[in-house]
Amino acid sequence: MNSAETLPPARRPGLDPVTEMLKTGRTIAVVGLSSKPFRPSRGVAEYMQSVGYRIVPVNPMETEVLGENSYARLEDIPFPVDIVNVFRRSEFVPDIVRSAIAIGVRGIWMQEGVLHHEAAEMAREAGRHVVMDSCIMKEQVTLLRIGRT
Repeated sequence: MNSAETLPPARRPGLDPVTEMLKTGRTIAVVGLSSKPFRPSRGVAEYMQSVGYRIVPVNPMETEVLGENSYARLEDIPFPVDIVNVFRRSEFVPDIVRSAIAIGVRGIWMQEGVLHHEAAEMAREAGRHVVMDSCIMKEQVTLLRIGRT
């Protein structure tokens, strides 16, 4: 084992956070995932599911989305999660990040329009990868096009 392997994911040299999360993560908890087909969260999650990622809905108003049980909170998920994908307003991000850190995710992804610099720094200090104001689906499509996934 080299010394980089002993570091938390966000401290390892090598791949950028986008590539690292998309190449190594397989389970994505989508906070704010809606069953309504016209919602961006639904379209993005459906696409990510179609290309092999396991989607875990996190929304207290849903019981099931995309054939997966929905959980009210990240802490309620009974199995490991690699990435937390946030589809909530920016003011909710600090609590989501604290929960994501508590459950041991490797990365936190804030969708387009979702930014919270203090919460991002908290996550980085805890050794997590962070992506803000970016669509996970668009980035995954880009990596496919350039052959990096």
